[in-house]
This record gives sequence, structure tokens and C-alpha cells, in this order.
Amino acid sequence: MRLDPRYASIENLEVSMILKRLLPVLLVALCAAPEASPVFADDGFLPPNNLSIPIDSLESKGITHQQFNQVLDHIQALYGPIIASRGGRLVINRLWDDATVNASAQRGGADGTDYVLNMYGGLARHAAITQDGFALVACHELGHHIGGAPKYSNGLDWASNEGQADYFANLKCLRLVFADTASNAFTRASLDDSQPQAACAKSFAGARERAICVRTAVAGMSVTALLRALRSEPVAPRYDTPDPNVVTRMYDRHPPTQCRLDTYFSASLCTRAVGDELSETDPVPGACTGSQGFSVGLRPRCWYKPPADEPAPRSMAGAFGLPKTDIATSLSRHDLWKGL
Repeated sequence: MRLDPRYASIENLEVSMILKRLLPVLLVALCAAPEASPVFADDGFLPPNNLSIPIDSLESKGITHQQFNQVLDHIQALYGPIIASRGGRLVINRLWDDATVNASAQRGGADGTDYVLNMYGGLARHAAITQDGFALVACHELGHHIGGAPKYSNGLDWASNEGQADYFANLKCLRLVFADTASNAFTRASLDDSQPQAACAKSFAGARERAICVRTAVAGMSVTALLRALRSEPVAPRYDTPDPNVVTRMYDRHPPTQCRLDTYFSASLCTRAVGDELSETDPVPGACTGSQGFSVGLRPRCWYKPPADEPAPRSMAGAFGLPKTDIATSLSRHDLWKGL
């Protein structure tokens, strides 16, 4: 994996306890000597893996170089101004020639104002990846930067944890991406969308917001094919078979495949507006939570440990009865960029 040595990594979740204890010292050293090689690399969108898909590989069945750039052009155009409004600079490293099957995020620059996405060609070439799915991956990496709380508990407190990055991807980023007509030509997976259709129809009032809801849910399902293949899992994840596990403390690392699908689907069904601000310290603002009266769209308990007074969510299989709302207006507001 080729990384810009100026940037310090956000998320090596398998790093040894020794490195964890040394992390503050290592970061100081990197800042003091920007030309030094990075001490460790981040894990990225996928857990650590040895998959490699070079340009000339027979396994190159995903999106083309042109489609790769189309997605990233779109992300840059939409989120460059948003990052700039936060005092940062969005830097997308388009590593098409790199065979790595992953993507990653880093905070860099002399003063930490470069919001860096490393997008690898190996992942884009995987057979499970469409442009919609690739957009979700890019949104996940953006989520580490601007996805809000909950954050990592390992000292890298500027970065949203894995589950929250997934939640942000469908709750905010993909909705904004898919609301733009430039994304209409993106390739997408041909999957059964009958369950998302039914669920989204119960949550959203207008045809446009229902279509965006379904499209984000299907994008979430599409990337789970890659997650399942990576883990050699015999059982396919489903919209109506949510992960029954309940964590006793916040789980920062990559959740299981079904749990990640639950997160994407919940975020798609959450009726909070795209422009509703997420907080850097409080997981409640801008999201769907039981404390605000929501019963659908909550972060799944298979990775999320809510405050003690947070009501338990209802089952994803039958909890699609939210009052209808209209997010289409929020998607076209001129002040949408503020606080996103």
C-alpha cells in the first residue's frame, strides 16, 4: 500500500498494545519529520486483507477508470466546499494503479487541515463494486472526518468510529450524492429492492425521497457482497434478519457483515434532514435516536452503545411505521452546506 508519508494514519485497529501506547509519541515524531516513512498503515473501509486486483487482472470486473474518476469528481465537487467551510481541504488520492482492495482516510497537512481519502483501484475493480457502491465507500471514508460522534476511543478522537462512518455514509453523504442529477448515470447493483421499497414508502412522503432511500439501502446491500466474500461467510445478510447481538460497550472496529448492513439500512430509513447538524461530541443531534422519539433509523446495538437513558430500538423487520416526512426540500436548500 502506498501512502503519502506526510500523513499520519487514523485507524490501525489490529496494531499491538505497544504501538497503541507509543501512538502519541509516533504522531509527534511524524509531525516533526514530515518526510519520514509512516510507522504503520490504517485498516480502511475493509478489515486488513491480502486481496490484490491489478489493472490487468482477470478479476478486474468492477468499475472502469473513467467511472472511478466520475464518482470521485462528484464527491470532490459536493464535499470540497463543505470541507472548506470547516476550515479544511478535501484531498482525494486517486490511486487507480494500486491493486489494494480497500480505501482509507487520514488527517494530514502541517496543521491537520487536509481531510485525506485514499481510494484504491484494486477495490474499484472488485466484481462487487458498482459506482453506487464505490460512492458509499467514499462516503464512509468522509464519515471518518465529518461523521460526528461516536469517535474512536483509542486516542484518535478526531475520527468517527467505523459504525458511525457507515451510518453517516447513508444518513447524510449518499443522500446528497444521489440527490444530484450528475449521479443518475452511475452504475448500480441489480438486487431485489422490494423490502427497501416497502420500508422507505412508510418513512418518506415523496417519490424522490423514497427513491433516494431505496437507492442508498441497495448500495449498502451491494457492498456487503464484498464483505461477505472477504470473510468467506456462508450466510448472506438480509434486510429482515438484523444482527441480534447487543454490545455492552461501544465497538469501534469493523462490525460484522450483517451488522454493517443493519447500519446502512437504518440510516437510509432515518428521516432526519441531510442538513441537520451532527455533533462532534454528542451522538444525538442530527441522527435518529429513541430519546427524540424515533423508533426507526437508530444506530444498531450490535456496535452502538447508547447512553443509559436511550430507549431500545424496535426490530428492523417490523418497525417501519414512522410518520412520513419530506427530505426533498432539505436537499435543495441553499443553506444545506452549513453544519453538514
